Parts: sequence; structure tokens; C-alpha cells
Amino acid sequence: MKMASTDTQLSEWRNQALKLESEINKVVVGQQDPVRLITTAIFARGHVLLEGDVGVGKTTLLRAFTRGIGGGYERIEGTIDLMPNDLVYHTYLGEDGRPHVDAGPLLRCGEDLAVFFFNEINRARPQVHSLLLRVMAERTLSAFNKEHHFPHMLVFADRNQVEKEETFEIPSAARDRFMMEIPIAVPNDADIMESLIFDTRYHNADKLVENVQADVLHFNKLNEISVELQDHVQASPTLRKYALELWLATKSPAKYGVKIDGVDMNRLVLAGASPRGMSMMLRAARVNAWLNGRQAVLPTDIHAVFHETVAHRLVFSPVYEMRRTEIARELLSGIVNAIAAP
Repeated sequence: MKMASTDTQLSEWRNQALKLESEINKVVVGQQDPVRLITTAIFARGHVLLEGDVGVGKTTLLRAFTRGIGGGYERIEGTIDLMPNDLVYHTYLGEDGRPHVDAGPLLRCGEDLAVFFFNEINRARPQVHSLLLRVMAERTLSAFNKEHHFPHMLVFADRNQVEKEETFEIPSAARDRFMMEIPIAVPNDADIMESLIFDTRYHNADKLVENVQADVLHFNKLNEISVELQDHVQASPTLRKYALELWLATKSPAKYGVKIDGVDMNRLVLAGASPRGMSMMLRAARVNAWLNGRQAVLPTDIHAVFHETVAHRLVFSPVYEMRRTEIARELLSGIVNAIAAP
């Protein structure tokens, strides 16, 4: 059904987006901030890294979102012996004793693939990362003498950040392909924690996900609405200048008076945010403004996505890499505090 105007269409889609969030929050408790950020990434059409310990509900969260937006969901586990072809096809011996070839996780859903989850991506070899990054960038893949297209696919990946043996850290150029890195933490509310332990409905993820209303959104319309949204939500010249100052500060924080205890600020940053990264930050900020019913980006919209869109892109001196998470948080908070918002 064609809407009377872009305003009406965007308003109706916003209502559906908020309904999707409500549905997800019914089954994944205590994760309102990650739910909002994933919703933002979905409408900004950006791939996402997930940061969090084992068993905090990342898989359940993504399956719930997939049910709400429709489309196909596929998942693969990163292992030391995973090869690029394992994403594309797998071979097996059939009952007839002969080898057979089936489509792998990237191809099983065809063009209807909406969410592809790569669990523990840093356990896979760089060759696997290379294939995945190419598919993320081009949303196409050549296999079986055919060009396969994934026009609606978003990639979500998490990293094992505890165990370092048999892992391959994602290089900065690869991290830059992801719009956001979103932390998923155990809720610190005592009542929620008790419910997660004792309420049996949280013990069966399959049944839990079924409580999400199916197809609240239409995955094959998201690209179209994203273009409309980005064109419709404006950024004033003053806001653009503010974003530029934030970008420059990620490159040379010492020039802006940013200080972190125990850190030589002149040696900390080897590379600040990339042009792609700042573009993605503004895309996410526009979505945040829209979700809050605004037609123009405010500094608060940038602040809402600044850390998640920028932190994983920063390249620190090796001496500070072991403290990356803590330092990045302090650095970006210092930058926001140092630069006056319009």
C-alpha cells in the first residue's frame, strides 16, 4: 500500500519499529539499550559486532529480532579448522554411499537471508574473515557458476575476548566494516537476575522466541525505508561542524585537552576514526533522531551512538591495546566532555 507522503510513511514505520522493540524487550529482559542500538543498526543497514561474555543471550536476542523482521536466520561457529568454503557449501556421504553437496549457511536462505550470525569470529582464520568481509561489502558471492545476492543481509559477529589461544584478532581494517560494536552485559538488576535463574520460561530459548510477534516489520522493505529516512532527517551546518570536531579529536585527543590517568596522550592513538566510520556514525544518529520522533539530528543523537560506532575503529599503540575497552571508553567520554555541543 503506497503511503500518502514520506512523513506519513516514516511515522508508520517508526510505530512499527517501537513495537518491534517492545516485542523484543518482552522476551530479552534487562537489555533495553542493546535492543535500541540493534534496532538502530537494522534501520541504518549496518553490520554489528557484539561484545559480551558467554551465555548472556546474544543468540536469543538475534533470533528474536529475526522473528520480528522476518526473513532467514543463519548461524555459524568460528573454529580453528573452519575454511571459507564452509560458509558456502558442505559435502557429505549420502545413504547411497556417494558424495553430495548442500548449500552452506550463506546460501541456504538465498535472497531472503536477513540475519547472519558469526559466533566467535576470531576463532576463524583470516581467510574466512576475508570472504565474509567481501560478502558484507558487496552483498554478492560467486558460487556454483552463479552470482548469489544478499540484498537484505546484516552480519552480526561476536568475539571470544577471554581465551586467546587459537584465536585470530580481527584487524582494524576489518573492524571498520562493522557499523557498531554493541556491548551485551548481564543485567545488574537483582530481580531480573533472579528471574533469569528461576523463571523457567527463560530456560527454553526456542519457546521464548516464539513469544515475539512474527513479521512486525518486513525485512525486504528495510533498504527502501532506510534511504527515505537518511534523506528525510537533516543535520544542520552547526551540527556538522560539531561532528567534524569530534572526528578530529579522535585523531589528536591531546590537542583538545583530553587526558587519561596513566596514559601518554601523545602516543596513545595511532589512527582515529575513519571517514567510513564517521559516515556510519551520522547514519546511526539520524536513525536515533527518527526513533525519538525528530526530523533533525541533535548532539544527543550523536552521543547515543558515538561510543558504539567509533570505539572499535580506534587504533592504539600496542602498549595500550590490552586495556583497549577501558581506555576507549574514557577517551570518547573525554572527547564528548571537551568539545562544546551546539
